Amino acid sequence: MSPVLIAGLVIAGLFILIAIGFINQIVEKNNLEKARMRAELNDRIRRCANLSDSIPGQMMSPALKLMLARLELHLGERLLPLEKKNSAITARVELLRNAVAKGDEIPVQNTPVKILTEAQAKEARLLLEDLHAQVIWANKQGQLDTNAAKRWLHQIQRMMVMLHIEYFTNIGQQALRQGSAHKARLAFERGIQYIRKQSNQADYQTQLQQLEASYTHANQLEQTQHQPKLDEPNELAEGLKNFENEDDWKKNNIY
Repeated sequence: MSPVLIAGLVIAGLFILIAIGFINQIVEKNNLEKARMRAELNDRIRRCANLSDSIPGQMMSPALKLMLARLELHLGERLLPLEKKNSAITARVELLRNAVAKGDEIPVQNTPVKILTEAQAKEARLLLEDLHAQVIWANKQGQLDTNAAKRWLHQIQRMMVMLHIEYFTNIGQQALRQGSAHKARLAFERGIQYIRKQSNQADYQTQLQQLEASYTHANQLEQTQHQPKLDEPNELAEGLKNFENEDDWKKNNIY
């Protein structure tokens, strides 16, 4: 065997080894990308389903239910080719197709929740923050056009304001029933202050007038009750203040 032939065989062998290594890298990269995509799609699907099921009934509307169903359906259809043997995903996609086909007649079965505790208020706020994040993501992915996304972000902002108003109102009314005019006045006052901080406070004049009337009533009752000590710690005040100030979610918007 001539040296030239030997050299040629060696070079060919090296070329084959390099090609095999390159192909393996491509296959591994594709597998990693598919795994990443599956994980992201599954996470988004889970979050959309959780929002659709968990948002309190007083905040859920057929339009919102339909929008979430469409987002989840789009995600599910992207996941199907990656999870061909997953019967649960196939069944979920079919269920979502049927729901979306109903349009504005899509059933809304979310149970209304009376927000009476800070924990309930925070749970609802976190759901709205995640809804905000899903709208932003859907816009970036082309699932929602910019105008539709902006409309939803505006609606979510209104839902967040109404959540605060409902919380302060319920806490105030509960305090009145418990005979604590001081705590009631504090809650109603927080609600009034929150509305007045809104750039579009004119949209909440009805709620503002109701809170102001409740505040006046609680203030009058308080005059006839024992005044709290000035140095007495007030957990309600701190809880209301903490809940009111947790608005970092507003920083991510579509411009």
